[in-house]
Amino acid sequence: MSARHRRFGLLLAGLLLAGAVPPYAMADAPQAVHERPDLVLRGSLDGSDNHSYRELPFSVPAGTGRITVKFDYSGHDTDHTTIDLGLLGPDGFHGQDGFRGWTGGSKRLFTVATSDATPSFLPGPIRPGRWRLLLGIPNIRKDSHATYTAEIWFNRPDDPAWEPAVLNPPLRDQPGWYRGDLHMHDAHSDGSCPSQSGKRVPCPLFLTVQAAVKRGLDFIAITDHNTTSQLDAMRELQPYYDRLLLIPGRELTTFTGHAGLLGTAAPVDFRVDGKHVKGWTALAKQVAPLHGLLSINHPIRPSGEVCMGCGWTAQPPIDMARVQAIEIVNGIDAGTPFSGVPFWEQQLARGYRITGIGGSDNHNATQDTVGLGSNPVGHPITVVHAQALSMRAILDGVRAGHVFVDTEGSRDRLLEMSAQSGDRHAAMGDAIDAAAGASVHVDIHVAHAAGAKLVVFLDGKPYVPSVDTALGSADQHVGFDWRSDGRRHWLRAEVRSAAGVPLLIGNPIYVNAD
Repeated sequence: MSARHRRFGLLLAGLLLAGAVPPYAMADAPQAVHERPDLVLRGSLDGSDNHSYRELPFSVPAGTGRITVKFDYSGHDTDHTTIDLGLLGPDGFHGQDGFRGWTGGSKRLFTVATSDATPSFLPGPIRPGRWRLLLGIPNIRKDSHATYTAEIWFNRPDDPAWEPAVLNPPLRDQPGWYRGDLHMHDAHSDGSCPSQSGKRVPCPLFLTVQAAVKRGLDFIAITDHNTTSQLDAMRELQPYYDRLLLIPGRELTTFTGHAGLLGTAAPVDFRVDGKHVKGWTALAKQVAPLHGLLSINHPIRPSGEVCMGCGWTAQPPIDMARVQAIEIVNGIDAGTPFSGVPFWEQQLARGYRITGIGGSDNHNATQDTVGLGSNPVGHPITVVHAQALSMRAILDGVRAGHVFVDTEGSRDRLLEMSAQSGDRHAAMGDAIDAAAGASVHVDIHVAHAAGAKLVVFLDGKPYVPSVDTALGSADQHVGFDWRSDGRRHWLRAEVRSAAGVPLLIGNPIYVNAD
């Protein structure tokens, strides 16, 4: 952990001591443009090809940032035909941009990009020109015949990180609530932990992933400072961790604030100094075409030597219309003066529909309890209602506001909120129209928080429904009616402990938002 985070942790620790919900709709998002391959190569082999190599040339267009290959062939199950697969760049075996990898027949699907590559292959620049698939045939029987097909995709650097779809199938292809951590660091920035001999060393990424598995999470975003070097390690880990979605990200770290950028591997100039990048709005415009999700992190922080660059002090102010999320809970700051909720509510009051999320900001994957200056992985977690456990679906759910924050990172606490007026329905993050005098029925569902209390907010101020909001059971619905005045409002809910500490923080339902 960096010194700035340790200093801030000490400061924060001192303060801490003193029914049914309607289906959540898919958010609007960029349509996939690489469902089908850009190029298909087909051919055949016979016994005369045994113990030989064959090159399959293809042209890579200018502007390509990723090459993905899916290869299949006949005869492997019936005749023991075996084809090994490699990739050669324009320089072949004899230049800097030449040999890019060899599977030894272990992989039928691989990708190569500047930022990352499938194990067996090398990441690096994708130079336009003549590339070749290299086939090695260690076995094909004398009288056998085989056919092969190579499907090839060419992606630009600014394509969404979930394309091509063949590389990123859903880990679970069903709608539901998925729990994850959207802010953490490892050896690729300033994450550190004890080595085998007890020395403080950069903390390997696999420990962060394993900690997330131990916490029972469904997804994590690895957000190292201003870098995407971690993506190559993520490419290696994802096939093994096939129940935990790994989302590429980074924390854009500047002298006037930090912001999470999720869902893209494209390079970004983060130097907000008035010279290289004129301001945060210019940076937001730079990342907008990348289809990523931009979140202001820990906005309420002291800036300076206590926590260098951590507070949000952007001047000129960022255009909030270009921000999709705000980290309203960072680590253990829920209910403290460092909570991001007031900053978030200021933006809601100005009419911006920005999603409130949470992140651990973990810097030590081996830390499993709350301590001075260290937040365990999954404390807090962002709980997202998504159409599937996939990168695209999770980010769509966050953009749509179908989110609540579980501040203690439980495995099962639930906060759902729905509203109905006439035949119109809305869930958290959605909008509903209600004319003046119309009744809006609100239903709030809370699970696994017995002994806590439900708190409702209307436009950021406490609203007291005409029903009991004490949570006496492990699974409870609280319903009430609210009469609209025809004007714009936002309504949200929290679950708080007996001591008044927020346990669950929900996103708003917007009334007459447009």
